[in-house]
Amino acid sequence: MPKYSTQQIRNIALTGHSGAGKTTLFEALLAAGGTIQTMGSVERGSTVSDSDPMEKDRQHSLNSAIASIDHGGIHVNLIDTPGYPDFRGPTLSALAAVETCAIVVNAVNGVEHSSARMMEYAKARRLCRLLIVNKIDHAEADLEMLVEQLREAFGSECLPINLPAKQGNAVVDCFFKPDGEADFSSVKEAHQRIIDQVVEINESVMGHYLEEGEEGLSGEELHDAFEQCLREGHLVPICFVSARTGAGVTELLDLFEKLMPSPLEGNPPLFSKGEASSAESFQAEPDPKKHVVADVFKIINDPFVGKLGVFRIYQGTVKRDTQLFVDDGKKPFKVGHLFKLRGKDHQEIDDAIPGDIAAVAKVEEIHFDAILHDSHDEDHIRLKPIDFPQPMFGLAIEPATRGQEQKLGSALHKLEEEDPCFRVEHNKELNETVIRGLGELHLRVMLERLKERYQVEVKSRPPKIAYRETVSSNADGHHRHKKQTGGAGQFGEVFLRIEPLPRGGGFEFVDEVVGGSIPGQFLPAIEKGVRMVLDHGAIAGYLLQDVRVIVYDGKHHPVDSKEVAFVSAGKKAFLDAITKARPIILEPIVNLDVVVPETAMGDVTGGLATKRARINGTDSQRGGEIIVKAQVPLAEIADYSNELKAVSGGMGRYSIEFSHYEAVPPLVQKQLSEAFKPKADED
Repeated sequence: MPKYSTQQIRNIALTGHSGAGKTTLFEALLAAGGTIQTMGSVERGSTVSDSDPMEKDRQHSLNSAIASIDHGGIHVNLIDTPGYPDFRGPTLSALAAVETCAIVVNAVNGVEHSSARMMEYAKARRLCRLLIVNKIDHAEADLEMLVEQLREAFGSECLPINLPAKQGNAVVDCFFKPDGEADFSSVKEAHQRIIDQVVEINESVMGHYLEEGEEGLSGEELHDAFEQCLREGHLVPICFVSARTGAGVTELLDLFEKLMPSPLEGNPPLFSKGEASSAESFQAEPDPKKHVVADVFKIINDPFVGKLGVFRIYQGTVKRDTQLFVDDGKKPFKVGHLFKLRGKDHQEIDDAIPGDIAAVAKVEEIHFDAILHDSHDEDHIRLKPIDFPQPMFGLAIEPATRGQEQKLGSALHKLEEEDPCFRVEHNKELNETVIRGLGELHLRVMLERLKERYQVEVKSRPPKIAYRETVSSNADGHHRHKKQTGGAGQFGEVFLRIEPLPRGGGFEFVDEVVGGSIPGQFLPAIEKGVRMVLDHGAIAGYLLQDVRVIVYDGKHHPVDSKEVAFVSAGKKAFLDAITKARPIILEPIVNLDVVVPETAMGDVTGGLATKRARINGTDSQRGGEIIVKAQVPLAEIADYSNELKAVSGGMGRYSIEFSHYEAVPPLVQKQLSEAFKPKADED
């Protein structure tokens, strides 16, 4: 067994905006904890986490990296995550494996877009949050103002737990030993604020505090109340470090040990058990003797080790030679090799306990978000899924060299396994393969990986926009299919009614036939005909959605009625109803966040106004930058990156996130409908 217990484990993800210094802090913590002898450098490409050649070239993380630290009495599983919004998939995946989300903030730039979003994601996931202010020794850092900015942005529950001293070359404790001198504010005042915040969460602790003061509180009482504050989001500690000089780094490890929650203390993970329609909540117990329950939160396709599934154990002990099932699979696999990770390096271990993070190699059926277990009693268990942003930025691709289609397909599958925000779609009707990601940079990196890692070059072009069709009113449809060819004939007649569903309602097929006018064996054929229209569209060739189809009457012939006749009758009756139901075309609307210098704001908002955009507001950032928030049709920003470079002098950046579908203007609908040339009916 490991030399540590579940109580001693700390699982922490370093998140935040690009440039905040997460990777340098990751290195500093590994060095301070003795995991590595000396710190690597981002500039020299020698860090543990940025081991990919593309990360070294760009000097930015493109994927998450994991390493462990043994410090004092704890074992820390630390995850370094990318800061670019385009690589949010690996970052959010890490949140499924930790109790604490540590948001690293650049002391000079202050609250930036990705930092704010990660605070939102962590809060929604019920994780304990910690704000780490990095680069405190920078000459341009105004740390006192930054604390106020953090409290204004994230709430009064954000309180310093230590403070910078000696011009950012040291930190002083505000919780355990509040007797030092800080560069700003009062250590004793900061200590009192934390105590007041902590004791008010628990009536018993508050009573002891009011009666006897702080001296009347036991260390255990104060610790338990502190943990409760973290779990309930009533306290978000702020601490200070300089990863480059090491100021505050050892103190940060001490903070992990003394105050951050173990897997026994964090909010329990949200599992469900059972089929989707009847699933009930399931509580995994961090007991090493119970059946194994583990969640795969990361997939790595390693050229030397093969496919690597990285998982967090919530219950039971995984040992070498353990037999594990993947999800509801009936055939187990044997854990031949069990690993702890340190960046790209793998250390083989004998077993892993509840709360720990480990990896298993060469299991082809393993996939992202799979549940690993060792008993069919744990079938149908699911961890609450991460709310990933929907990948909307797309490119249609094809191999640059003929004959590489299979190789391209295999490579795309491996990339899709590794990044939950990278999607591969194939439109059979158009014979078009489309890759989708969170932005231009995201897809550019994926195309480079295809070339560098898998030796596949592709040609790319803009894809078709993923429009949708629907109806806006109720209508009835009817069709009689009758065909006589000399032998056995074909006959089927269908009466149906359609009704619009709310946006996102999908499709419902309802059988209200009475009296046997249509025998039950022909209902699936009618639904098949209806689904043919759903898949290929009725007015512009796009998927049709948000509609209920109710079949209520029809006729059949005891000899000539066949499945093919009712497929055709169902399809034609559905098309007949759609023409009467005021069909509309829907377009994807995205949330667009544009970050530009303040001087370019007018050009940006003016340009967006020409794209049917709705400007929802602007936020100021330190450093003279403005965030313009808007909702805009995806079709209007197909080439927005080039336009933004032009109006911002190359200093602008943007991110998009799917919001919803809404009806296109009548002129756009007319253009799309006229461009659609449906195939001749083969019936």
